Amino acid sequence: MTAAITEAPALAPPVTRPAGLSAAFRFELVKLLTQWRIRILLVGCWVGPALLITAVSQQSSLPSDTVFGRWMAATGWAAALVVLGFCCSWVLPLLTALVAGDVFAAEDRLGTWRYLVMAVRSPRRIFAAKSLASTAVILLMELGLAVSSIVGGVAVVGNHDLVGLDGRVIPAGHAAQLVVLAWACVVAASLAYAAVGLLGSVVLGRSPIGLVMPALLAFVLQAAQLLPMPAAVRLALPSQSFLAWRGLFTEPVQSGPLVIGLVVSLAWVVVATTLAYLIFVRRDFADLAYDGPGLRPLLATVLALGAVVAASVAVVATATPSTGSGIEKAKVEQSMATSFAHLYRLQSRELHRPDVTEAQLRTSASCYRAGSHGDDQGPGNDWRCVVTWHIPHATAVGTAVYQLDIAAEGRYVADGDGPQEVNGYFQVHTPTGDAPNPVWQVDGLVDLSSRSSSKGRS
Repeated sequence: MTAAITEAPALAPPVTRPAGLSAAFRFELVKLLTQWRIRILLVGCWVGPALLITAVSQQSSLPSDTVFGRWMAATGWAAALVVLGFCCSWVLPLLTALVAGDVFAAEDRLGTWRYLVMAVRSPRRIFAAKSLASTAVILLMELGLAVSSIVGGVAVVGNHDLVGLDGRVIPAGHAAQLVVLAWACVVAASLAYAAVGLLGSVVLGRSPIGLVMPALLAFVLQAAQLLPMPAAVRLALPSQSFLAWRGLFTEPVQSGPLVIGLVVSLAWVVVATTLAYLIFVRRDFADLAYDGPGLRPLLATVLALGAVVAASVAVVATATPSTGSGIEKAKVEQSMATSFAHLYRLQSRELHRPDVTEAQLRTSASCYRAGSHGDDQGPGNDWRCVVTWHIPHATAVGTAVYQLDIAAEGRYVADGDGPQEVNGYFQVHTPTGDAPNPVWQVDGLVDLSSRSSSKGRS
């Protein structure tokens, strides 16, 4: 008897499907969130602002040299804006550098590209997943900064009215809406820095310089803001949204710089992300010694970003009526007169005087630059203003002298220089005790994108 031997049918090799975009995104997100530096940054963003506000509230002096710093003890909304101003200077660019600046270069240093490509099988999906994951982490950090500063400010200082950058008292409810909108407006600039970080991570390969690209860009732009330059150039910089949110706290809202900043930031996002994508999908993932695409793509990147700046300057110069630095005598006079009129009413309420309206006060200002020989324009700490107003039911006219320090971005601080009973002392004597004098120091903002008016009246 013979046994029949039959061959087993050959089994087909298992079919492995490439990872989809959602799976790749979750994988990249988990990779980021498992890094110790990302976890520390997230905890710092969600806790740090509240701790900072609590510490400052215990001090005897306030950061009066910062925007809304002098009102930090009066309302929690001012405290949230102080944190926002500090974050716009350095915190947000550093966060984007630490998250987006290393998201591609880390794979080069670890030599893991071949495994990732085998799993996903699409450089396009890899780029999209890494970009979306880094953006999600950055937005989560920025949300933490906003929530922590708002909750911490309201809890520690209180939900009180806010004095705007034109002296107007903003009700607490409306101030809450403006603060949330201000935090939302800086998202565009944050994404622009993140796009530069992605581009640096792709172009520079293993080099750690890609990690600091957003921080380096922030340093260059911070230095550029200190230089004398035309308003069109200043408004066309990608950091404009980090400054333009201040215009929300004037009446009327200074929407010109804000819109320009948002459009310019989005243009940088599109150009930088597109460049990073085109360079990334053309790389050789099988080359274990790959260390960047070479000099030609790097040069093309520099030229493309330079073209974005040139095009932005040309469009802004054509679209805005402002010329020169954007800081002109008529604008300063109008802003100073408006701010004083609003703050004078606030002082009258503190002193329990009869309320008056801006129309009754008929406030005006006469400003000049010391030694300017009639060319009263541009930033500087040598501005002088004499504010006059009409006292209701009296023939007397009040006068107050101010010394102004106007920064290049249009923000100014006016220090009272007498008379003492009006603006010469930092406190006023009220029936309930001493209180801060609203007109002793005045914070204001000149709209660089607007056309100057002929008179400085409120």
